[in-house]
Parts: sequence; structure tokens; C-alpha cells
Amino acid sequence: MKFYVLSVCLLLTTTFISAQAYEGRDDQKFQVGANLQNNGTGIMASYDFGLGENISIGATSTYLLGIDESVSASTWDRFDLKARFSAHLGNIIGLSDEVDIYPGLDLGLKNFGFHTGARFFFSDGLGIYTEIGFPIAKYKIEDLEPADKFHNQFMVNIGAVFNFL
Repeated sequence: MKFYVLSVCLLLTTTFISAQAYEGRDDQKFQVGANLQNNGTGIMASYDFGLGENISIGATSTYLLGIDESVSASTWDRFDLKARFSAHLGNIIGLSDEVDIYPGLDLGLKNFGFHTGARFFFSDGLGIYTEIGFPIAKYKIEDLEPADKFHNQFMVNIGAVFNFL
């Protein structure tokens, strides 16, 4: 019975939603959320601007607020800034308009990396997102201190996404 009620609620919710996760050229998204990585947690903000039907560019910044007590880290160690390129696949693979999946590449202060994420919009302006990311090439690879590993490892971001279109 619970499964039936849940299924009906989900069906009605997706029927009445008219939001689009990615609308193409001139689409603008702002994301803010939590950044989770080994020995640290922080806040993450990103902005994406649509260049074409399935391509966007943007920027992302992360600052670690909570780090493991055993790690000595300066402000510079806690901060990262990246330019990003994403390919939006939601409409290519036939997902509903409220959902977008986007892999992409990052070029940052600490590394060259990969990210992939998913967005789900509840309304025209508000949704949730999750992303994972990891470095492909680190700028510093030898004699890494624990603080040097911040932003140079697998990380997860989760939070809210806002549509500026």
C-alpha cells in the first residue's frame, strides 16, 4: 500500500512540474552546497552559463571550513577556484525536462580534473544537485603534505541549484 501511495505521489509531482534542468543557450544556473572530501568539509558555489544546446562553461569555488585536527592548513590550502566545461546529456539520453546529467572538465588552481553531476528541479527556479569530482593531473605530485591533498582527491558536492533564466 505504501508503495502504491508513493508511486501516485511521484507521478502527480512529475506531472505538474514544468521546470527544465538545462535549457541550452543563455541558460544560467547557480549552485551552492556542501563539499565533502577526506579530512575536510566545506562550502561550494558554482555558476554555469549555457553556450549551446548541450554545452556550458562556468566557475566553481570551494572553501573548507572544517578540517581534521591533525592537518595544519593555511587559508590558501583551504581554498580552490576552477573554470569548468560541462556537457549536458539529459535531453540526449531522453530524461525528463526536470533532470540533467552533466559530465565535464575542470581547470583549477590545484589540478586539472573531471566532474560529473545530476540536477533535479522542483520548480522553475529551485532544485537539488549532486556532483562528484576527482583530479586527472595534479600540479604537485611529490612530497605532498596532508594539506596539499585538499582539493586534490575524490570529492562529493551536494546542495541547492537556482535557475537564473
